[in-house]
Amino acid sequence: MSNVASKVAVIGSGISGTVCASILAKNGISVTIFESARGPGGRMSQRREIAEDGRELLFDHGAPYFSLNASSSEVQSLVNDWESRGLVAEWKAKFGSFDCGAKKFLKIEEKGVIKKYVGVPGMNSICRALCHESGVESRFGLGIGRLEWLDNDDSWSLMSLDGQELGKFKGVVASDKYVFSSRFTNVTGRPPPIDLNVVSDVAFKLKEIPVISCFALMLAFEQPLSSIPVKGFSFKNSEVLSWAYCDSSKPGRSTTTECWVLYSTPEYAERIIAQTGLQKPSSAVLTKVAEELFQEFQGTGLDISQPFFKKAHRWGSAFPASSIITREEKCVWDSKKRLAICGDFCVSPNVEGAICSGIAASSQFTEMLSSL
Repeated sequence: MSNVASKVAVIGSGISGTVCASILAKNGISVTIFESARGPGGRMSQRREIAEDGRELLFDHGAPYFSLNASSSEVQSLVNDWESRGLVAEWKAKFGSFDCGAKKFLKIEEKGVIKKYVGVPGMNSICRALCHESGVESRFGLGIGRLEWLDNDDSWSLMSLDGQELGKFKGVVASDKYVFSSRFTNVTGRPPPIDLNVVSDVAFKLKEIPVISCFALMLAFEQPLSSIPVKGFSFKNSEVLSWAYCDSSKPGRSTTTECWVLYSTPEYAERIIAQTGLQKPSSAVLTKVAEELFQEFQGTGLDISQPFFKKAHRWGSAFPASSIITREEKCVWDSKKRLAICGDFCVSPNVEGAICSGIAASSQFTEMLSSL
């Protein structure tokens, strides 16, 4: 295979897209990843912040960890490989749940009951490594504005949001649901990059994906929160908070400060979004959200000191509420136009589901392109 015949574009550098890209490259296919953000990871991103005193702080403000509950041997094999390469490690900590009404912990899960894996030294470490493997070219800070199917060339033509021609590709993997979602239009005022009329064979499966919004609150403390007997816990009977994790307790993290990430309930996030819209929230809105989330944290009755760093981030549509296809299919595939759509929204709304979907998309391409 040569030239366009062996070229595949992957849109999105989250775990689903990068897993797919890595497998394709290992099979001799030339892959280019396009990512609108400055770096890889998607919901597995790591946030770098600078405190007022100049200290660097790192937060896994998206997915805090992942587990393999019902994975295939392929997924387990991938994770074993990442572990051997030092890209992931097991997070051996105690987890529990806290009742905000009774102001007490209801249960505490012993270490290792369910294996929880984290990227090392950050959740984005896996995607970062896969983006730089042999045969994979990664282009960051480049949003896709249009994908056009060229009948005469039997290929896809890609154009950036600013109108730049990005080349022709034999196939496309869309791991970013924005490329066919009306939410793209709500935010940018432009039609989604993929015209579903062009891929009518699979358009019926691409109904609007139900999503869950949430806010993440990043906190840094001078001293450990010693009154909390666990490193991660869910909140019961809170309309504001759903989860809290001690980020600095993960393997490979700095322990010079204690960093926590708190997540709002979907209901709280939807209420704020209903007031402010889907556009990027202002600093005033994020400051207000940070105060409200922290007040709820302090209201638990636990001994929570004042943090020296506090900042909120909004995840507007990163978390899918359900799968758009059957669990057996694992990805959406148009064999005529060689378009694969993969992500956690295709299997199950978690990291494990995203990995499964990326593997499935790569399988469709390797089978198809090997016969050309």
